[in-house]
Amino acid sequence: MQKAIFLLVLLIILIHPDLFSQADSSMFPVKEKKKTGWTWAGLPVVAYDADQGFQLGALGQVFYYGDGSTYPEYKHTIYAECSWFTKGSAVYQLFYDSKYLIPGKIRVTADLDYLTERALDFYGFNGAEANYIPSLTQAGSDDYLSRVFYKQERKMLRFMADFQGPIIGQKLRWLAGINIIDIHTGTVDIERINKGKKEENKLPDTALLYDRYVDYGLIRPQEKDGGTTIYLKTGFVFDTRDNEAAPNSGFWSEVMLLSAPTFLGNNPYGFVKLAITQRQYIPLVKKRLIAAYQLSYQGTIGGGTPYYILPYIYSSYALTTKPDGLGGARTIRGVLRNRVVGDGIAFGNVELRWKFFKSVVLKQNLYLGLTAFLDGGMVVQDHKIDINSVPENQQSFYFNQSADRLHLATGLGLRIAINDNFIIAVDYGIAMSRQDGTSGLYIGIGNIF
Repeated sequence: MQKAIFLLVLLIILIHPDLFSQADSSMFPVKEKKKTGWTWAGLPVVAYDADQGFQLGALGQVFYYGDGSTYPEYKHTIYAECSWFTKGSAVYQLFYDSKYLIPGKIRVTADLDYLTERALDFYGFNGAEANYIPSLTQAGSDDYLSRVFYKQERKMLRFMADFQGPIIGQKLRWLAGINIIDIHTGTVDIERINKGKKEENKLPDTALLYDRYVDYGLIRPQEKDGGTTIYLKTGFVFDTRDNEAAPNSGFWSEVMLLSAPTFLGNNPYGFVKLAITQRQYIPLVKKRLIAAYQLSYQGTIGGGTPYYILPYIYSSYALTTKPDGLGGARTIRGVLRNRVVGDGIAFGNVELRWKFFKSVVLKQNLYLGLTAFLDGGMVVQDHKIDINSVPENQQSFYFNQSADRLHLATGLGLRIAINDNFIIAVDYGIAMSRQDGTSGLYIGIGNIF
């Protein structure tokens, strides 16, 4: 029933955008205040997870606008997040972006973060080819094995430095950068999660999907504990957006070649990937109702990608704490995170963005918006595994042995934007197939594209 309601709302908005045609600038006579100097915004981070415990922390972003001549474009921004769960998962992130640090309009984007996840989603490889059985994680069901059966542990230290420079003004730019990602993976620490729990709430000490993939050699011994990946990024960006954080019109397109050569220490896994992404923002009602879409292909064109880097999503600009997919907050909202993993993926997002309220509050420009979205993606290049190592009578338990198909989700979102750059995004997505989960609620910073 929930799926039907969301689809009906989305369909009405798609067919009858004129329902909101009165939402023109005359509805919002408030004149925006041009921002100068430094501004900032922040949020507390408070949550609870039955297996990870309480999450506490804060995130915030600082913007520098100088004399205001470039507003709503900032001259410098710094984003920071520090949060942790009482059972050990944590986020420590520092992000910087500016077109004005280096003379000559050379854009610098840098990111340094350390992420520990005690229960990271792991569903196997190649999307629908990997069988997902929800009852295995549902305590009380006849099939129950563990609430964390489809989980693993990961610690990730990541450093990124990207540079963009003009070819034809700021519309067509070259891109170059380096990413260093150090990942350590393993099975879930059941003893740590069970600490302090009542006996009836403790997790059973049983082999998880990750353990079985290791035992059967589906995850190779030399990569089961993770490793370090250093890759170089080159490409081109075509960008005509009128405002990067919340575009009202324009294109944002990019072609990137990502190379992790063995001479940089990527032995035995050197690889080359190609990432192509096209985005467009179409004004239906000027600065009030925007249709936006994103189409992306990311595939391996040389070498072999280790399993622990397969879910990584590549972009020329990524203020993203957890850049994994497909599935989850930044790719297919409503589908389980990392449900769709392969050597090559394709995905797309279609959104209708309606700004229904605009004002100046406490000298800060504020607007509220609603978003209706349809997300989808699939594996287009399989990660090669040999299932012959799995006992024949167990193969149907782990695999559907069918090619991947399109994974779809739809939903609605709320946007709260301060000074056109700091955007609080709340999205609720519903998966179209039980093999992809049920639904997801996501609270984060910024539009997904």
